[in-house]
Formats: sequence, structure tokens, C-alpha cells
Amino acid sequence: MVAKVGSKAPNLIVSAWFGGRPTNIDQEKGSVILVEVFQVNCPGCFMYALPDAIRIHQRYGKKGVKVIGLATAFEDYDKNTVEKLKLLIDKQEVIGETRIALAQSGQLLNGNTLPYRIPFPVAADSIKKENHNASKSRAISFVESSTSNLSSIDEKYKSMLIERMQKYFESRQYYAETFEEYHLQGTPSTILIDKHGTLRQVTFAHSGSHEQMVKQLLRDEQQAELEGTEHPIED
Repeated sequence: MVAKVGSKAPNLIVSAWFGGRPTNIDQEKGSVILVEVFQVNCPGCFMYALPDAIRIHQRYGKKGVKVIGLATAFEDYDKNTVEKLKLLIDKQEVIGETRIALAQSGQLLNGNTLPYRIPFPVAADSIKKENHNASKSRAISFVESSTSNLSSIDEKYKSMLIERMQKYFESRQYYAETFEEYHLQGTPSTILIDKHGTLRQVTFAHSGSHEQMVKQLLRDEQQAELEGTEHPIED
């Protein structure tokens, strides 16, 4: 199942859970869901995105919002590992570029330790070895699912896009399944899902807080309940 805004949000494809009760999208219906997608070796994730997700968890966790962390990897596979994630969750220790950036800005204790714990469940994205034999079919599927008005695109340009994506897939050794499923562009990324399980928004490298969107989703749901209506889900 490929994620599409306005349609049912697919479950996260997870290899392990840390720091809380294992859960997933289909288990959290009735709550607005915020999934904060990060890499362990991603300074911006720890300087901006994760603190914002923690604030939202603290302010709205008892008001109908479920925050979930998703540790993924699309680069630096030797650093963005389950072992490094476990170190982060269990001991608040950071590594690589994250440690350097946070140390320089005075945000660490004892040189490599966060001054806080991540208070919500964190999933490890499932990492698979790339199947280069399927590179062309995956390239076609990616272009078709991520390009709007595909039928109006010149065939020569479409072929160029497919060839470019095929080369990209052939150059990779690994890929993260949820990262691919949601067509994410990088980290940090944030996925917002309404209480009915409908994917409402996906953002990459958002510079501000997602609090306003979360509040809007809560208001929308409250208004729908008052009016006795439901948001339709496109399957």
C-alpha cells in the first residue's frame, strides 16, 4: 500500500519498537497521530523536529494526540542503525554529526548525552537490501505514483524520469520500507493522520512547529462530532 494524502494511511513497517508500547496506525484510530521521522545521524532532527514533537506530546498527549517516533535510514547506514537507536533510547547518547552539532550549541551533557528522554514510542524503520533486478519496475512505480497529471507528461520526459530513478535505485545498497512507502524526501519529516486514519499531511524539513496543524485537526474532529458527520476515507 502506497501512502497518499486523503487516503487511508498505511501502517509503519517496523523492525523493532523502543521506549514504549508497540503500536501502529491502525491501532490508534480515535486519535490524531503525529509521526516524527528522523535519523540518528541527523542534527536538524534533534535541534528542531524532535523537540517540537516532544512539546506536542506534552501539551496534547492527553487531548487526543498520539505522537510516534520513526527512526529511519536513507544514508549513513553504518550510523543510522538499530544499535545506535537503542543507545539513544536507553542512555540518551547521540553519535556522529548529531553529537558534533549539539555539542557545539551547548545542548549536551557530558559531551554526548541528551538532557532529556524521548517520551513517546519510537519505531525502527525496516531496512532491506536493495533488489537491483527490480530497479526498473520500482522506478516506473515510483514515477507513476509520485507524479501528478502523469497522462499529460511528454513520453520522452517520462522516460527520462524513469531512467533517472532506475539509476538511483541501482546505486543503492539498502532502503527503508516506511520511508519508501510514504515517499519521504529526507529527514526530518512529519506525517499527520486524523482520528479516522486518513493521511492529512506529509512535510519535509519543516522550519516551524506543527502545533497549529495538530490543533486544526483536533478542532475539525470536534466540529465533525458536533455535526454528527464523519470524514470519508478514500481507499
